[in-house]
Amino acid sequence: MRFTLRNRNNYFIIVPVIIICCCHDNHFDSILFDEALKNGRMANEGLKRCQKYMNAWLTYSDPATGLIPRNLTRDRHIWNAKDAAADNYPFMVLTSAITDREMFEGVMLDILRKETVLTSRIGRLPDTYSFTKRDFEYARPDLDRIIFGASEYVKDGLLPLTEWVGQSPWSERMIGILDDIWIHASVETPFGQIPSGNPEVNGEMLQTLSRVYWMTGNNKYLEWAIRLGDYYLLDKHHPTKDFDQLRLRDHGCEIISGLCELYATVHYALPEKKRVYEAPIHDMLDWILQNATNEHGLFFNNVNPKTGEQIGDGIADTWGYTYNGFYTVYLIDGTEPYREAVLNALNHLDAYKNYDWENGSSDGYADAIESALNLYNRVPLKAVQDWIDSEIRVMWSLQDSSYRENAQIWKNSGIIEGWHGDGNFARTTIMVCLWKTQGITIEPWREDVIFGAVKDKNNLKISLICSKDWEGKIVFDTPRHYETIKLPMDWPRINQFPEWFTVMSGEQYRVRNLNHKSITIYEGQALRRGIPVKMSPNMVYKIEVESKI
Repeated sequence: MRFTLRNRNNYFIIVPVIIICCCHDNHFDSILFDEALKNGRMANEGLKRCQKYMNAWLTYSDPATGLIPRNLTRDRHIWNAKDAAADNYPFMVLTSAITDREMFEGVMLDILRKETVLTSRIGRLPDTYSFTKRDFEYARPDLDRIIFGASEYVKDGLLPLTEWVGQSPWSERMIGILDDIWIHASVETPFGQIPSGNPEVNGEMLQTLSRVYWMTGNNKYLEWAIRLGDYYLLDKHHPTKDFDQLRLRDHGCEIISGLCELYATVHYALPEKKRVYEAPIHDMLDWILQNATNEHGLFFNNVNPKTGEQIGDGIADTWGYTYNGFYTVYLIDGTEPYREAVLNALNHLDAYKNYDWENGSSDGYADAIESALNLYNRVPLKAVQDWIDSEIRVMWSLQDSSYRENAQIWKNSGIIEGWHGDGNFARTTIMVCLWKTQGITIEPWREDVIFGAVKDKNNLKISLICSKDWEGKIVFDTPRHYETIKLPMDWPRINQFPEWFTVMSGEQYRVRNLNHKSITIYEGQALRRGIPVKMSPNMVYKIEVESKI
């Protein structure tokens, strides 16, 4: 055998070589590869469902502009930022990025370009566009409406898309909108102007600014975030001391997670500010734990901070969105009761199997499953894995038999419920699929190619099978929190796509092909570009990746 060495920047690396060896596929390995194949079948079903959803929605796009409508029942004649752009379109883009690169680089990019030209109304801020008028839906621009829609588009759609895709025309659109939100910030405070008095908008801004600051290194984003932090934590707008109502479900929970993301950011960037925020942050989280959880540790939809009483009924499907903040502060300060609260909620999920989160809507299942999955990534409890496997199938069943009035029209079309929340179905499905593949994807994707993975300590077991000859490559995930967003720590974030098995560009990996009885040494950068695979029909291919040799 021969190793070829070459010098690069004054150090030596091993050029990939093939070593023929006798490999022993023991019983334990066999079980893991079987589990990887089972995961692959689940991921395959999920990705096919997402592609079906994407293609179905594209059939309803406006013929003249390519923009998708807000909904397929009412408001079919308009595109808007807070719904069509924020909740649906970005996850069509994400689906195509994984399953159809030609569409990703073609149709989806064309939609973005058309949207930018047609909907930008105040600078780069989008407003509602009418397909029938071929103009804006509203005769006059309303800054509050426009900033609300822009904030939703940035945080709910473009930000998670950027975390997966990286720098792209979509990230440029995100930065442009974000900058113009703050150019037009008009709410006066003792700390400077902020975009809104709405805690949802400001919570979204806190999350976005805390990530974009690290991504760009531009201090203005941190300065803007601190304005909001001071407004809520150091003035008379503290969520659990001054609010008349604290909404912990969707649309209200943003402010809690947003303040905790800022807290993590200043911990690293401005420790003196972190010390100022520490008491009000802990006061907020302590009050919520004491007053706003049920017997299983899940959050009420709404509470009154002045009285400590629950407002109305219901448990927040977005319970994990709020616990993201708790776990982030635990990671920063080591506050054990916050970690214990997360564990308590996760350990009680079995009581919520097939739970009706939002009157039968898939959106409730999507948010609840995402809540669990993001925390499972940090606290991998077997019971949580089983719960997610159960609940994703409940959510998927709604694509097959929608309960809404047009169920027969949409049945088997790929449409889930015919509103912008269908995008959340795809978002959460892709999160689950990436968990089942441990972040690996294939190029080109084809629906008969099944691929799944299981992590075994620091190694990865991959199983693949196809029904027709297939030749392509397996592409491995990267530590996106560090390389794309440049975060100092991978704190849990709303709508993030968790990292499972990631490869580092400067490391070396041993890839063992059990079918070919071969071992190849790869640099991490090669795994990121994708390793070649050629498969024949109906044969299970087994590959093991040993990390950081």
